[in-house]
Amino acid sequence: MLYLVPTPIGNLEDITLRALRILKEVDLIACEDTRTSAVLLNHYGIETPRTSYHDHNEARKTPHLIARMQAGERIALISDAGSPGISDPGFFLVRACLEAGVPVEALPGPTAFVPALTASGLPCERFVFEGFLPVKKGRQTRLQALATEPRTMVFYESPHRLVRTLAQLAEVFGPDRRAAVARELTKTFEEVRRGTLAELHAAYAAQPRVRGEIVLVV
Repeated sequence: MLYLVPTPIGNLEDITLRALRILKEVDLIACEDTRTSAVLLNHYGIETPRTSYHDHNEARKTPHLIARMQAGERIALISDAGSPGISDPGFFLVRACLEAGVPVEALPGPTAFVPALTASGLPCERFVFEGFLPVKKGRQTRLQALATEPRTMVFYESPHRLVRTLAQLAEVFGPDRRAAVARELTKTFEEVRRGTLAELHAAYAAQPRVRGEIVLVV
């Protein structure tokens, strides 16, 4: 059995009782980064054995994990923050499990785009999650493909690319399109700034440095 277990995106209290129980009961926890996950697991006294599982080793490690689960072991997959598979490792292992007949159970829980979307003040009834835009190749092609998208769009972005991305979004969608930038969600310096793309670009371009994890809602 494979369990997909969401973990807090900042505040360690944002984990469910069920998630804590599963993490204590499974035979192994596959972590995106064992050092990052140790903060959460040690905080809750979880001593379950851990192994690293990320984009750079998933092809090599997946057959071994599948074999262990086929032998009857239960494994939990966690990412550094949020829900496995949402802009994080997970898809490759889930697909391999399904092909091998290994049951997969996904727990509900934290993910950054949901609070960003609901706090944005933009329509939430219909939306599209785009994750990270391509850094270089294919970036403009992706943006142009979204130029006529009528639904609310959600993007993840790194702080050092935020100003550039806001400028590109204003160029493609128009400077007056409403948007929100959610930064450091659930953490001490959480911020949700709302306005037009032009206003948001001007505000962040004037800052000497932008820090924290970013969710863009447009």
